[in-house]
Amino acid sequence: MAAKSQSNDPKTKSPGSISKAATHGQWGRAWEVDWFSLASVTFLLLFAPFIVYYFIMACDQYSCSLTAPLVDIATGQARLSDIWAKTPPVTMKAAQIYVAWVTFQVLLYVLLPDFCHKFLPGYVGGVQEGAMTPAGIVNKYEINGLQAWLITHLLWFLNSYLLACFSPTIIFDNWIPLLWCANILGYAVSTFAMIKGYFFPTDARDCKFTGNFLYNYMMGVEFNPRIGEWFDFKLFFNGRPGIVAWTLINLSFAAKQQELYGHVTNSMVLVNVLQAIYVLDFFWNETWYLKTIDICHDHFGWYLGWGDCVWLPYLYTLQGLYLVYHPVQLPTRYSLGVLLLGLLGYYIFRMANHQKDLFRRTDGRCLIWGRKPRVIECSFTSADEQKHHSKLLVSGFWGVARHFNYTGDLMGSLAYCLACGGGHLLPYFYIIYMAILLTHRCLRDEHRCANKYGRDWERYTAAVPYRLLPGIF
Repeated sequence: MAAKSQSNDPKTKSPGSISKAATHGQWGRAWEVDWFSLASVTFLLLFAPFIVYYFIMACDQYSCSLTAPLVDIATGQARLSDIWAKTPPVTMKAAQIYVAWVTFQVLLYVLLPDFCHKFLPGYVGGVQEGAMTPAGIVNKYEINGLQAWLITHLLWFLNSYLLACFSPTIIFDNWIPLLWCANILGYAVSTFAMIKGYFFPTDARDCKFTGNFLYNYMMGVEFNPRIGEWFDFKLFFNGRPGIVAWTLINLSFAAKQQELYGHVTNSMVLVNVLQAIYVLDFFWNETWYLKTIDICHDHFGWYLGWGDCVWLPYLYTLQGLYLVYHPVQLPTRYSLGVLLLGLLGYYIFRMANHQKDLFRRTDGRCLIWGRKPRVIECSFTSADEQKHHSKLLVSGFWGVARHFNYTGDLMGSLAYCLACGGGHLLPYFYIIYMAILLTHRCLRDEHRCANKYGRDWERYTAAVPYRLLPGIF
């Protein structure tokens, strides 16, 4: 499902590598589907929408208890039809809100060239080049996500404090009807991308067909589906509307807490602040995101299309939703500990990625932790049988563990959950999910690197023996 990817997923490239040429054999998803992959795809297609509904329904009808609905059904106190009957349907108001929201984000993405890079020191925006695709194409992107986020939130605060065109609780008040709208868009864009890949792809050379319809629908056919020169499906749906909405959703939950209880708890403030840092980091580094696994390896299918429209905005915001129903006020020392954990996790996540990026940009001619970086020289053979040379970084955080940026990400994810106290399991779904997701990405990335580098990768793993947690894993 949609990763933070940033999720980010800035952290999913081959650890600390500098590559002189690309190997087409390592790109994207599989050409053939084994039984386990097909079973996993089928499971996600069938149950991921139900998982999202179950979590949101549990909050709406059972005060965020994950076991109470099952107990009620098992004991005969409720039937599935009873639960469904209590679920708010899609409404015209929700449809209007959602259409206006997506349309606004499309307009900001397509029609408003970035101006933030002209006055923000260190920010890289405007027209930027992505990585080379398997077909040898280098796409250009208009990087204006930070600008879109700033404009959107400026208008939100102007409305909340001056204009009063709508209530700041509007998202929470229409949360379940908006869920149906998000599902409609998620399935519509995934289906359109599938049809486009078969009949009018942006570049047929970048398409992959397995012969299995479900796998093609789930994982995507086209590598970089586009409409026109600039509307790129992957960049838009990965960043907008889901991640721009993330912080707005949290603000709406905070406004609802204020409306219901007359104050906003420190736990709600923590969740808003820590997750806003992550979101802002994503948009500040959007150019760098062009070189991550989502853009460089994944094709665009239901996994990204539906995941970015539904999974991300509805499950990544469970902490704020939970705190509307359970306004936890944390002890001062505990809240400071959670804040420090979240900030430390972010620091590790950002600095690890910065070290890798610096190492790549300078071809290793840099200082990491005040010293010349240690590297492992390696080579690989690309699909055209040409031999290329590369370097693997074993200094800084990349000498601590092979994916220590994931470790920082997990520390931040845990902080979001700990901010909700220990009353319910529901807000801890996020850390469980992220641990599974990042471990899977870690193993998938290492499988790709092992095939690519062979014995050189064995030397690297001997030099940096742990993946995430030094001494443990």
